[in-house]
Amino acid sequence: MSVKFEDNSIKVKAALNHATIQWLYEASGELEAQVKRNTRVDTGQTKGSWTYKVDEANGEAMVGSPQENAIWEEFGTGQYALNGDGRKTEWKYKDRSGNWHTTTGKKPTRALNKAFNSSKVKLKKLLEAMLKGMG
Repeated sequence: MSVKFEDNSIKVKAALNHATIQWLYEASGELEAQVKRNTRVDTGQTKGSWTYKVDEANGEAMVGSPQENAIWEEFGTGQYALNGDGRKTEWKYKDRSGNWHTTTGKKPTRALNKAFNSSKVKLKKLLEAMLKGMG
């Protein structure tokens, strides 16, 4: 009796890699859309700035915004800072129109965090379905 061994590990790894990369694009796109829905609008600059990037070589994806305001929206400022480490006193600032305002900070909306938390179960199920459908 002879036994023949066929090594399919290269094909399996390639299929896993392909499914994972496909999922990263799907998941990142979904998170980007959800965070845009969660972002409050003043001028629309921050809302429109959310984007994603997939690093296929490292199997990673990043969803973010280059706008400084996105950090303030996510974590808050002043007395509303998420970890309580913001400025406790009021301050004045001049807006783009040259008008002065007094503030004690900005309450965080946690748009990205909320998008992740509301989507993670759905995205896990999507990954499971994609991996099961590899064969």
